[in-house]
Amino acid sequence: MAVPNYQSLMLPVLRLAATDVRRVPEVAEIIADELALSAQDRAAMLPSGTQRLLHNRTHWAKTYLLKAGLLTSPARGQFTITPAGRELLASAPHAITRTMLEQYPSFLHFIGSTPNTPTEQAAESAAMTSSTMDTQTPEERIESAHTELMSDLRSDLLDQILQQSPSFFEQLIVDLLVAMGYGGSHEDAAKHLGGTGDGGVDGVINEDRLGLDRIYVQAKRYATNVNVGRPDVQSFVGSLVGHGSSKGVFVTTSSFSIPAREYVYHLSQRVILIDGIMLADLMIEHNVGIRTSRSIAIKRIDLDYFDPN
Repeated sequence: MAVPNYQSLMLPVLRLAATDVRRVPEVAEIIADELALSAQDRAAMLPSGTQRLLHNRTHWAKTYLLKAGLLTSPARGQFTITPAGRELLASAPHAITRTMLEQYPSFLHFIGSTPNTPTEQAAESAAMTSSTMDTQTPEERIESAHTELMSDLRSDLLDQILQQSPSFFEQLIVDLLVAMGYGGSHEDAAKHLGGTGDGGVDGVINEDRLGLDRIYVQAKRYATNVNVGRPDVQSFVGSLVGHGSSKGVFVTTSSFSIPAREYVYHLSQRVILIDGIMLADLMIEHNVGIRTSRSIAIKRIDLDYFDPN
């Protein structure tokens, strides 16, 4: 038989995750054995030739289950089942589909859908799933897929950051600021940003290569469910005043509370708040901690070539 699509793989992946902590390559091999896939099917590659088809589809099955809260990742590259996942297995489903996952708020948040009520949610999700291929143009489907890939990349970036050491996070901030044009060289930036815990400030970096102005930096590596509140931001602003500075950047892997954002909005000092989503977006934009996996060129007819006039 051919390699199953990712939806067909979600139930086997969830079942295997219920028995142990798993990794994608291990699960892909077990599923291949269970389905008696041929050597040719096991070796089948994506059209780009960058990854095995079975591993890619197993990865996406795992990713969607993670986003729905049916799996959790205890460590880098590992996953196991959650209580919600066990509850779903206990209902003895014949299969797990993307439509089924849309009953979970975390999955709807991942795909960027926020219906108002559970009933509307189910109806709209079912309609969207059944009609997407019929109503979207190829360009729209590409954009939709790109949005989904970017959402997954942001989430993976933040997960990776949270699994690293504080010193790694410090170096990441240096790399990002230098990539954005601040601090001059890595060496200069690292010198300034290396001293942590200095009066509520984690470091200072030159705004320009000549060092005509400086920006103070605070970095908090928090889990995504922990907000940075107004007291933390107030303490940082107080440190800016103590250092005689009017510019600061507060970076967190989580998010800022509404009072914290409102407080910054009315300040005379220029303080930029970078939350986890913005941090991931900046890393993607400036190619920090990521690499291009594949580039696709979309080509169209050159009408000028066929129009001699």
